[in-house]
Amino acid sequence: MEAPILAEAVAAHGLMLRGGFHPDAGDGVPPLGDGRPAGTVILVGNAGPAMWRAFTEARITGPHPLDRWTRRILADIARAHGAMPLFPFDGPPYLPFQRWAMRAEPVASSPLGMLIHPDYGLWHAYRGALSFAERLALPPPDRRPSPCESCADRPCLGTCPVGAFTMTGMTVGTGTGYDTAACRGHIARPAGADCMGEGCRARRACPIGQAYRHAPDQAEFHMRAFLASRRRHTA
Repeated sequence: MEAPILAEAVAAHGLMLRGGFHPDAGDGVPPLGDGRPAGTVILVGNAGPAMWRAFTEARITGPHPLDRWTRRILADIARAHGAMPLFPFDGPPYLPFQRWAMRAEPVASSPLGMLIHPDYGLWHAYRGALSFAERLALPPPDRRPSPCESCADRPCLGTCPVGAFTMTGMTVGTGTGYDTAACRGHIARPAGADCMGEGCRARRACPIGQAYRHAPDQAEFHMRAFLASRRRHTA
């Protein structure tokens, strides 16, 4: 498998390769369909507007449209390249994508709990992964530190209009509390129109990766999905 070929295959759908790793027994990577252990896992995700354009042009309707679009795209790519697709939305139990991401590229937990990237900030996501039996050659790991380590002001923690985020620990990314009920209640009311239409205000306060920030239609799509997930869990 040549990485440029795989990168072109996912880029045709507005996606990008998000690094890879050679799993060991503690990574929780499932075996391949024929029972062989995975030799390489390559994460696939997005940052910037390309994925959203491709998704909206596909005009997927019905429940969970983004998950269904992602599954179709990555399943086709996996078949074409001899891989098994893996998805963060399959479960429970859910695969440990955040842990995999920290093995694959320079992301770290932010004070908001989301993974922050030195370039993309908080405006990125992992849509799936491709698991290969072969131990593929990977580039040297990117060891850039988290931008949160040099952020003294931490504007993300003081911007939420309902104080949904708190940080009780001194280490970045630990001790963070997130009041999901307060967040959902806010965006469901007229007072939360800004967060609903533009995306989480705390997330927008982070100065890193502003060029990758979601457009309003994408921000509202994700916020409405966040609300709907609560309704499904309480129905």
